Amino acid sequence: MEYNVHEAKTHLSKLLDLLEQGEDVVIVRHGRAVAQLVRPKSGAKPQFGAMRGEIQWQEGWEKPLDSDEADAFWEGRW
Repeated sequence: MEYNVHEAKTHLSKLLDLLEQGEDVVIVRHGRAVAQLVRPKSGAKPQFGAMRGEIQWQEGWEKPLDSDEADAFWEGRW
């Protein structure tokens, strides 16, 4: 289906729903097709080690919580 730029901006969520249902979505400007929405071919697979060096652990992260810390965590005070 074809939608003009104004319709596409106004109803993007609807167009994405149509796309998920297998509908072709073409955006036109002044009667000429300028864009086509397409579904991705497949979900990107995470690459092992992609976050290496991005995460730093605090000292003692692995120690179990004591009962006061656990209570604070479960009660949302931590």
